[in-house]
Amino acid sequence: MTVTGATATTGPRVRADGDVPVDTPRVPAREAAERELSDPMYHANDPNLLQRAFDSFWDWMGGLLDAASSASPGGTLGLVAVGAVVALLILGLWWRLGTPVRTASSASSLFGDSPRSAAEHRTAAEAHAAASRWNAAVQERMRALVRSLEERTLLDHRPGRTADEAAADAGRVLPDHAARLHAAARSFDDVTYGNRTADKSAYERLRALDLDLDTTKPSLTVTPTASPTGGPR
Repeated sequence: MTVTGATATTGPRVRADGDVPVDTPRVPAREAAERELSDPMYHANDPNLLQRAFDSFWDWMGGLLDAASSASPGGTLGLVAVGAVVALLILGLWWRLGTPVRTASSASSLFGDSPRSAAEHRTAAEAHAAASRWNAAVQERMRALVRSLEERTLLDHRPGRTADEAAADAGRVLPDHAARLHAAARSFDDVTYGNRTADKSAYERLRALDLDLDTTKPSLTVTPTASPTGGPR
């Protein structure tokens, strides 16, 4: 059959460069492209999940700041002023909340500001124990124990010493009681800083240790320290 004004074709259309065009429907072509792009080789350098989460967060923050800048009076200048006010509020809260932390840190020493004798601490401990105030009884008995060692010059008077430090120092002077001293210091720390609750048995153990130490002599051999001239000082 002859068609006037056109050339009849009985095979596939041939482009000018000699290639045969491939006519592929749109949906199968898209699916084929998606399958191809899903190959892991195309995503080897993609950011990981955490990085994508950070990127999304910062994009969100940027959009939020842009919106706040356009909505706040004065635009960007107003936003800066609001940020400065927020920063001042945060600093004020930090200063107020930081004060108790500093107070707790300064109170971490075994003794308070008012020095008391071992006898006074023991009297206070017994009074607390009689009223079943075991936390306070444990604290006062530990103070009595350490103050007694200081009064006997088995420990030096050291302002700011903690219960753990006192137990370690006393354990070197009285090594037979080192383990009990360490346990006593731990009991003191538990009720003072660890929000633990002591009981009668905890106090009785500490009381027994205090009484034992009161009659114990140090097992140290003191050797004279040589003076610069070679004789004993």
